[in-house]
Amino acid sequence: WYNSPGSYEGAKQYGQLARSQCWDGLYPGPNLDPAELFELDDEKGPSYSDIHSGTTMRKTGHLAHLFAHACKHVKTAKEFSEFQKAYRTTTPVDVTVAYLHHEPEPKVHPPALNETATRAKSGLLAHIPILASLTTCILCALYADWICFSMILVGMLSNGISCAWVGSAKLTFTHPTPAAGSPPGCGILNDGNHIIILKGREGAVNSITRGKFSLDYECSEHYHRIGLSSLFLTAQFLAQLLLLPQGQKFGQIMFLTSLAVSWMYNSYLASLDSSAVQRKIFVKGILQDPVMMKYTLGTRTTMAVFVLLVLAGPESAQRVQEGGDAPPVPDPEKLKRMLDDLLPNDTPVWRAWKASVLDKVARFRRGATREQLRVASMDADLLLSPEERSLQETLDGDATAAFHAYGFYRGHLPQSHEGSHR
Repeated sequence: WYNSPGSYEGAKQYGQLARSQCWDGLYPGPNLDPAELFELDDEKGPSYSDIHSGTTMRKTGHLAHLFAHACKHVKTAKEFSEFQKAYRTTTPVDVTVAYLHHEPEPKVHPPALNETATRAKSGLLAHIPILASLTTCILCALYADWICFSMILVGMLSNGISCAWVGSAKLTFTHPTPAAGSPPGCGILNDGNHIIILKGREGAVNSITRGKFSLDYECSEHYHRIGLSSLFLTAQFLAQLLLLPQGQKFGQIMFLTSLAVSWMYNSYLASLDSSAVQRKIFVKGILQDPVMMKYTLGTRTTMAVFVLLVLAGPESAQRVQEGGDAPPVPDPEKLKRMLDDLLPNDTPVWRAWKASVLDKVARFRRGATREQLRVASMDADLLLSPEERSLQETLDGDATAAFHAYGFYRGHLPQSHEGSHR
């Protein structure tokens, strides 16, 4: 409720929500969805591949983008960084393992923004431009400058009404309900040099890969009320443009003073990281703080083997001992496809090495120790040049680093989450 600059720009933006021939004529442009207009559904997330269902998504949505950014803020354990120094490093790749222990309902209304510290601080500071507009309005009345008095008052009312109507939407989160009997969600978000492994129930995983934010208004689907608020803002702009030059100099100074204070507050609001607020609502409010652990691997080869081990490691025996069902065994073809996606190299040496890795992962899952896996499993008949043999030895060293990294991961996995999130 303060006299704010930029009313015409706000009117053009809000007017695009209103949907009818009348509103489209006044405010031409695409009829955007509210969530898209207010940047709740405007980003594309990384690609996703599921190891059990075989689902592949070239691009995910806004919530996957938010979750990927949240994972980037997770720090690698200092002990693991020291542990990795013993192995080869070329281009480090981050791998975040996220255990999604909570499966949200298909439709959720997240905690209101006014419950956050950011909103509380912004609401407190909003009293400054409100008091400034009110004070300048009263001073104009005392000096009998009724034109500037009315223009400041009209600015306060039109801005307040538009904020109340546009801000009356209820933030809603939705995601598809998984089909009965769906296997657990277990796959990777591939964000280039950052791989995110998602483990949890299918409904928890598709909350990230297929979930959406939306804004629900109680008004009609044509958003006539928002169109009216845009009309108020347009009328305010025209009235101030035409009538202010007829006011007294003191009143004009008071009008500009109210705009200056409002402009400073609006600049503060614009400086806030709205994406960080959305991440907090999604990760803490909806997903309820999933357990996330980050590991920085020295090479992409080490990363690829480590990812396969986390997705298909020897976890069945422990689950059975805990009284639970064994997790589904990933299809070898799907593991091979995922390895090819992570490492697209396709030469005889690489193909033989990949076959060796897949064989070792399968035997490791069945209980083979790392010592037993030291036996070379590459095709003995493959004739290798000295350069190819050097490459083979390098790749084997990276695979060994991945097996050791997986041992570190297993040894530091919180016991309270290890069995319940698969």
